[in-house]
Amino acid sequence: MDQDALPGLEGAAVTAPPRGGARPGKRSSPARSSAEAGAETGGVPIAARLPVARLALDLQPAHLDRPYDYLVPASMDGEAQPGVRVKARFGRQEVAGFVVARLAESDHDGRLVPLKRVVSPEQVLTPHVLRLCRAVAARYGGTLADVLRLAVPPRHARVEREAAAAASASETPSASKAPSGGQEEDAENGVGPEGGEDGPAGNWSTDPGGTGTSAWAPYEGGEAFLRRVLGGAAPRAVWSALPGADDTIPASGSGTGVPVPRWATAVAAAVTACVAGGRGALVVVPDGRDVARVRAALDAAGILAGAGGHVRLIADDGPAPRYRAYLAALRGEAGVVVGTRAAMFAPVQDLGLVVLWGDGEETLCEPHAPYPHARDVLAIRAEQAGAAFLLGAPGRTVQAQGMLASGWARELAPARAMLRAHTPRVRALTSVELARDGAAAAARLPSVAWRAARDALRHGPVLVQVPRGGYLPVVACSRCRTAARCATCHGPLGLPRADASPQCTWCGRMAGGWSCTECGWTGLRSVRVGSARTAEELGRAFTGVPVRLSAASAPTGVLDTVPGEPALVVATPGAEPVASGGYAAVLLLDAAVMSGGTHLAAGTEALGRWLAAAALARPDGQVLLVGDGAPGPSQALVRWDPGGFAARELEERTALGLPPAVRVAAVTGDRDAVGAVVERVGLTGQNVLGPVEVEDPSPAPARRGPDPGTGGRARQAATPELLDVVRPVRTVLRVPLDQGDELARRLRASMAVRSARRERGSARIRLDPEEML
Repeated sequence: MDQDALPGLEGAAVTAPPRGGARPGKRSSPARSSAEAGAETGGVPIAARLPVARLALDLQPAHLDRPYDYLVPASMDGEAQPGVRVKARFGRQEVAGFVVARLAESDHDGRLVPLKRVVSPEQVLTPHVLRLCRAVAARYGGTLADVLRLAVPPRHARVEREAAAAASASETPSASKAPSGGQEEDAENGVGPEGGEDGPAGNWSTDPGGTGTSAWAPYEGGEAFLRRVLGGAAPRAVWSALPGADDTIPASGSGTGVPVPRWATAVAAAVTACVAGGRGALVVVPDGRDVARVRAALDAAGILAGAGGHVRLIADDGPAPRYRAYLAALRGEAGVVVGTRAAMFAPVQDLGLVVLWGDGEETLCEPHAPYPHARDVLAIRAEQAGAAFLLGAPGRTVQAQGMLASGWARELAPARAMLRAHTPRVRALTSVELARDGAAAAARLPSVAWRAARDALRHGPVLVQVPRGGYLPVVACSRCRTAARCATCHGPLGLPRADASPQCTWCGRMAGGWSCTECGWTGLRSVRVGSARTAEELGRAFTGVPVRLSAASAPTGVLDTVPGEPALVVATPGAEPVASGGYAAVLLLDAAVMSGGTHLAAGTEALGRWLAAAALARPDGQVLLVGDGAPGPSQALVRWDPGGFAARELEERTALGLPPAVRVAAVTGDRDAVGAVVERVGLTGQNVLGPVEVEDPSPAPARRGPDPGTGGRARQAATPELLDVVRPVRTVLRVPLDQGDELARRLRASMAVRSARRERGSARIRLDPEEML
């Protein structure tokens, strides 16, 4: 494909699978004929044509991550096609897997055994998804089995029967369209249309002609981007959305409008252009609320839910709805898939556009091995499929800025005049700003913010963003200020309610008889104030004003929308509801807490969360940042300039040799095990940092001996006498970007050696760890 590769992704889109199905301990040799293989099947008739099935088995050990060849019984010849689920005997156990190819001969020098059974004739693993899974496994140093477990949802037999019955009854061309079931080589060749003739990102900023939509008219180059998507090209863009909401979206089943963020309307316009060009689209967002907003915008744009329209794919919906949505995309019954992280592998047919919103949200980073991020997965997928790529967010991550700096993508942003017309006024109420108030400046809600909220409540609702949920999530000794810790796991203590006993936020144990380990005092004071306590305090400060709480820990949960009537809305980051007509004022409390993290992305993450809340204000409203936040993100918020702040962050990281200017990997576990894994890497130019002891955030931070998965004794609960026995350590490997793929390959090989030798202890690898990005 005549396109530049995204920095750090070179080669990921064209990674070749391991060849040869030799089992461990066997050597490969010239291929054996099907007649010789069939003579050793114990009388089971073997398929006459393509009698060998190459499988990807669901095997956990890293050294078993390779394809395996099996014979296809004649009774399974029709069903054992590439992409179907099967069961096969591996040693003494029966293992699940997928058929990835049908072959005439095997290059395994040994006896082949027949397949046990075909679990389902549904070809759920397409060649394109298989190719993507191999590339993701190679980039993150994981196994194909781990990625396939993330990509293909578990089978739900009832849903398969429902879908098959519906397809037979309708007999529509879209429902009968089956995925390609060619040989394994089909997954290595034949990608979608190339990018534009003007290079990897395409010179679409000056592309004349075509059609545009009003949703993209405010952005420089926005309409040209849509015209290129409509024409079948593959432009790539990093997009800064305008703030505000669109109240003209009709609610389902009624003629009234519901507030939908302006970014969702723009996403729907881009998807509409892609569908009008005859291609499918994939939209990935952080949570279910954003999914609902995009779907409402798609409904208003004429792409309705159901057959021929869009489908929702969310893991939280449960096994049956998720599998039903997966099959709808697989069979071409839905040309548009909208979902959360679980949808990034959805088998959309003829994919023409991938959209990712809010790439800085932690929900888009997979918590299971090999820990892929939706941003990288969709970037690889866009390259492989020749699809357009659109990445948007309220702020901008350094990784997104890196795409722009490398030329892999182009920027879509409104002109400054247009931005000023749509953004509210922003003030940063720092201690310097409030110095004239004297001692009152130290209040959590200073008088300036209190008066601003009081005046704004005359005209509409006021949003109050609080960094933490709960009541008092962190407490300390009221005499010596020592942090209160759990006596069992040493986790931080908090208060769930005003009249409740202290409780550990890690293991959940109550600490009713707590006393300070330093001075013996039993009194507690707040260190961090949560959303519930903030709502309680505001209710006393603004008597007669309704107070609504939107948080995962709140009794009412996360609110989606609120009416435009005067009210105080207290929300945690990411849980801010959209107000009809917008908020009259937005208060961003505890700025120092929000921007005071120790991870590299603390500044861009805080700015993104502030901008997401500030974007819900009316253009004539105001936003007040309360507290001494970090100067960089605070100033960027006042200027409404996430791109400039991300560019400066990228420059600083490049000068210091930090991601994304370099590729990093973290190896965590027992000291001896980590040392052995790192020693086998031996990559020229690598920079080894550590090992250093790390705090284990689980209720049992101490271990004796290896983990149960390595054949050792089980993990023991921590007790005071065990806390210093074994602490995990972490070693960080840092290499230049052009060696990133080789680092992943060598780490995976080192873990395979560890698995084959059954080395003691525990070790876990993670490339591009979230806390270092």
